[in-house]
Amino acid sequence: MRRRGSSLSSKEKKVHFNEDHRKTSSFYASSRKVFLFCLGFRALNSLLVQTYFNPDEHWQALEVAHRIVFGYGHLTWEWKEGIRSYLHPLMFAVLYKLLAFLKLDSPWFMMKAPRLFQSIFSSIGDLYLYRFSRRLFGERIAQWALFCQLSNWFMFFCITRTLSNSVETVLTIMGLFYWPSFNSHSQQDAMASRKLALIIAAVACAIRPTSGILWLYLGLVHLFETHDKVKFLFLEVFPIGGFVLMITYLLDWYMYGARTFVPLNFLKFNFLSSGGDYYGTHKWHWYFTQGFLAMLFTFLPFSAIGIWKSKEWKLSGLIAWVLGLYSFLGHKEFRFVLPVLPLALIFSGYTLAVMEIPSDAKLKRSQDKSQKSFCLRGPLIQKVVVFILLLTNVPMALYMSLVHQRGSEDVMAFLAKEAVEGKVASTIFLMPCHSTPYYSTLHHNLPMHFLDCSPSNEKGYVDESEQFASDPAGFASNLLRNLSSPSHVVLFDSHEMHLAPILSLHSYRLIKRLFHAHFKVDRELQASVLIYAREVQ
Repeated sequence: MRRRGSSLSSKEKKVHFNEDHRKTSSFYASSRKVFLFCLGFRALNSLLVQTYFNPDEHWQALEVAHRIVFGYGHLTWEWKEGIRSYLHPLMFAVLYKLLAFLKLDSPWFMMKAPRLFQSIFSSIGDLYLYRFSRRLFGERIAQWALFCQLSNWFMFFCITRTLSNSVETVLTIMGLFYWPSFNSHSQQDAMASRKLALIIAAVACAIRPTSGILWLYLGLVHLFETHDKVKFLFLEVFPIGGFVLMITYLLDWYMYGARTFVPLNFLKFNFLSSGGDYYGTHKWHWYFTQGFLAMLFTFLPFSAIGIWKSKEWKLSGLIAWVLGLYSFLGHKEFRFVLPVLPLALIFSGYTLAVMEIPSDAKLKRSQDKSQKSFCLRGPLIQKVVVFILLLTNVPMALYMSLVHQRGSEDVMAFLAKEAVEGKVASTIFLMPCHSTPYYSTLHHNLPMHFLDCSPSNEKGYVDESEQFASDPAGFASNLLRNLSSPSHVVLFDSHEMHLAPILSLHSYRLIKRLFHAHFKVDRELQASVLIYAREVQ
């Protein structure tokens, strides 16, 4: 007898293969082996990520954690306004504390350890994606879903970075695995599973309040399905959510040193005042026409086919819901919709698994017309598709992780080594704000200055970063005149023509040119990062 509220109909939706395809290797039969494989893969993944992607990876996580543990580090305006919770940075504060205790806080470890630490969480996410796919569609599709997860270029590029979005993505997959709409446990087990899913959801929302968009959809769907609506709301959702909210509130109160209700401050800035628009806006359709499509890349057609053929409308509806609601926000970024990328890749795995069946093979369930109508299948076709996916995603993943915008990371690694040798006294960054990591990578308490770009309610206010962009030479001259001369100046080569004469006038010479990028992103081409050092008279 099917319990109302269970998705599954999963028994009706699983693809039933011939006995050959139903026999799986002992490797996949063990979740432990799957996890260990994913752990090794993500550890290597983290070491191969050597480029700069988003400032928040450093400035909203590692920089804060470094300040907590070592007593110095820059707090951006978000921490002064109380719109960030300390819950996420504290994860890395524990790591830094361990490195300091073991006396391993060298430049190499300070750069690599956080992403290696994040790779542990990423591999847990991979394991739960495999388990979730197996619950939905069966073993063989779970294997192909995991393949899609590990080979997708954007997951490789982003999931081991120390962004709160990366942790949010892992928690999302874990929560979905335990969510009652997607499992067929007994009623008692389903209740325990639901409570665990709600705890995970609450933690995800505490780390990133926007995760509530995703869990609102799941909560509304389950509220419609379940018989015990009152119990679900008043004995589970509100108590569990309230308890996690209280814990994070007390944590932030302690860390901020004042009563700070982060979710409310976050809501006011990002939704009620559109504060995020200060950092740029996109057209409403950007996620549907550019952003999410670029993340899926060549997996896109296979995800679309999998959505249509699997008929798993709740899960595909979740993807559409998240993309749709995020489209209402002016400020858009790839990482905002990272939590639903694994879901789209599950559907790609569904398509690849179906392709594995020869076109003339008899299906276990002959009445499954949706499978019989899918004629583009067979081992040869599947191998061609896999080859195309690897041929397009692997080079993309390696290029974006090893090459594109690596100068921002390399410059701090260089300065950190120079600082160990006592060659750096102070540094100024004449480049757009937050273009490089900061103290969390340098790991030396030396005077540094970057161009501020904090938003302001002051009418006509122009931040330092914009002032520099409009008049690089004039701004640099005033800054060098008013500041005690730093020992090092860092800039992009796009400003070299304007700044080289001024730096030469102040006795600076070029000591290092580091490759950064082959093509521009949102500004003029920034091909190299330059380091100038002041000559000792």
